[in-house]
Amino acid sequence: MKIIIRFLFLMCMPFFCFSQIKTVTFADLEILQKENSKPIIIHIYTSWCPVCKIESFELNKDKDLVKLINENFYFVNFDAEKTKEKIRFQGEEFNYVSNGSSGIHELVLALSKNKKQPVYPLWIIIDKNGNLVDYHEGLFRAEKMKKKLGELFDF
Repeated sequence: MKIIIRFLFLMCMPFFCFSQIKTVTFADLEILQKENSKPIIIHIYTSWCPVCKIESFELNKDKDLVKLINENFYFVNFDAEKTKEKIRFQGEEFNYVSNGSSGIHELVLALSKNKKQPVYPLWIIIDKNGNLVDYHEGLFRAEKMKKKLGELFDF
């Protein structure tokens, strides 16, 4: 009986210890915005970026930030170099541009201020009306993000 209880405890432990930021796709975003308009956070990263990996882990560790984002925003996690499908965003279509063995999505170039070489991670925060309200290149620590979101949206 003790073995069964330990097994069940270990299986359920991740649900109690780790929280996750709920993500949506750009395709879902268009539908969700029509149903319930919310501000949008777009996190642009690459799989090879060590800062992106550390940042993602750190942000998901902060339960208050996860709750704030999940309740008040739509969060899009967007891999700049691996996302290859056509994306429709704010009335425009964007495609993946191949460059031999790698490539980049046109949407990343459209959102980035540095059109030749975007900086990762890149954070784009858009209000519920579709207006850019914040642009952040590089590491975005949880405390700084909570403060910024509070300033922008009175949380």
